[in-house]
Formats: sequence, C-alpha cells, structure tokens
Amino acid sequence: MRFVRIKRLIPAFVLLCPIAAQASDCVVLLHGLMRSSTSMGKMQRALEAADYTVANIDYPSREHTVEELAEIAVPDGLAACRAHRGLGRIHFVTHSLGGILLRQYLSTHTIEELGRVVMLGPPNRGSAAVDELGGVPGFDWLNGPAGRQLGKGDDSVPLKLGPADFELGVIAGNRTIDPVTSAVLEDPDDGRVSVADTELDGMADHVVVDHSHAFMMRMRRTIELTIRFLGTGSFDEP
Repeated sequence: MRFVRIKRLIPAFVLLCPIAAQASDCVVLLHGLMRSSTSMGKMQRALEAADYTVANIDYPSREHTVEELAEIAVPDGLAACRAHRGLGRIHFVTHSLGGILLRQYLSTHTIEELGRVVMLGPPNRGSAAVDELGGVPGFDWLNGPAGRQLGKGDDSVPLKLGPADFELGVIAGNRTIDPVTSAVLEDPDDGRVSVADTELDGMADHVVVDHSHAFMMRMRRTIELTIRFLGTGSFDEP
C-alpha cells in the first residue's frame, strides 16, 4: 500500500475547475493491470491540490484473480482513508482493472462512507481483446489471472457483476496506440476496451476523451473531468 499526503502548488487546470472538496473527504486511487501507483501520480497531485486527502494504492495486479485482488486493494484504500480523524466521504478514482476490483468488492461488501466514483477506461462489459488474443503465447504471463477474467466469455467477471448502485461517472477514451489490439475491438476504442464496453447500467454520467487507455489517467482533460464529477456528480460544465 502507498499512502502519501503532500502539499503542492495548485496546477493551472485545478484553478480552471474550481470545485471545492470537503476538507474531510478522501479519494482512493486504484491503478490498472500491469501498472503501479506511480501511474496515478499526476492524478494524485491534482486531487491533493484540490484539497482532497488521497490514498494511492499499490497492489500486485498480475499475481491474483479479480476476487483476490479486490480483497487486497480496496481494504487497503479504506484503511488509509479511515486513519484520518474527522473522515467524511470516501471517493474512488479507478483506472481499467481498478474499476472492476471496486465493483467486485461492492458485490459482497458495503462501504458506509462511499461517495462518488470515477472509472477511467473500465472494461465494464468485458473486453473482446481478451477473448481474441488470449491464446497468444505469453498472454497469461503478461496479464496474470485477473487479465484472463476481463473478457466476454464464461470466465468474465465484469459480466457477472450487477449495475452500479452508487454514484458513478465513466470516462472512456477513443484514441489508440495499439493497432493490433484495436483491430479486434469495436470502434471507437482506446486500444484495450471499446467505448461501448465501458458503459454500465446505473451510471450517472459518461464522457469520451481523445486519449488512449495507457495514458488517459495522466491527461489534463481527464483530470479536470474527474475533479468536476467528484465535486458535482456530473461531467458537465458548472
């Protein structure tokens, strides 16, 4: 688990999106498959500048199943937030697999302090890339047990989970830097999941950005939209 609280200069894009956080609110960041908390570092710094407490969580995404990872990553984030005196709501910002881990956890647990959730490029309806490329040598070595569970077949975890019964905003990407994977995905896509497959019944809002799956969490537009949804429950301009 990685938990950092750093005071920094406020980035310009935070000033352009002046949605004040409740001083007691905490945001848990969950990175995606084959990534680490470092990939969410820019998001972390922007949220801290917007006056959120942030728990940026590391978890071994390639070593366990979705079910096992959900019981590792989400409790670590909750514990880090709950360690703060006067805690208000606990929000989540997730990338890719991180969103599925949260959905899996919520299918068997209740988070009393749960606030808003923003998912970046989540395979909420599974990814056809897993089914089409799962037989390629090295797939399991690269993606681990959880990666195998993100498809659309009988082993799909996302398709077994229910609709969102929490306040959810989804940000999807429509640019790709991986033409091989994109060739097996429905257009438009972000190189890992199609825009259509990021949607989830019950979500409060959905928006598409001109970024790829790999880098959307670091992009200014994505961060602006994330801060806006956490503050207002909508991606729309105030």
